[in-house]
Amino acid sequence: MVIALNVTARNKHVPEIEQSIRKVKERVRAVENLLTFKQYLPRLIAEMDYSIVFWLNSFPHKVRVHATIIPRTLLTGPLIDYNKHCKIAFGKYVQRKEQVKIH
Repeated sequence: MVIALNVTARNKHVPEIEQSIRKVKERVRAVENLLTFKQYLPRLIAEMDYSIVFWLNSFPHKVRVHATIIPRTLLTGPLIDYNKHCKIAFGKYVQRKEQVKIH
């Protein structure tokens, strides 16, 4: 695999990167509109960004680095596990009950 380095001067625009950033921002705005919060904690915004980038990298891109492997698997290794990654969508309310251990 040959990697071509595209060097850009300071304050110059790279259309491919700007388009990628715009795509993430659009998806963040879409998820924000689905949530019912009036204010967002910085941690919630960071996790929302992480979730969006996670799912964007979980499917093949138009411009492929590899014919059969998704970008996430190329970078991190493991595949998507339905039981771990797909059970609850981001922003859903969850009630968790823990059993109390009595000693």
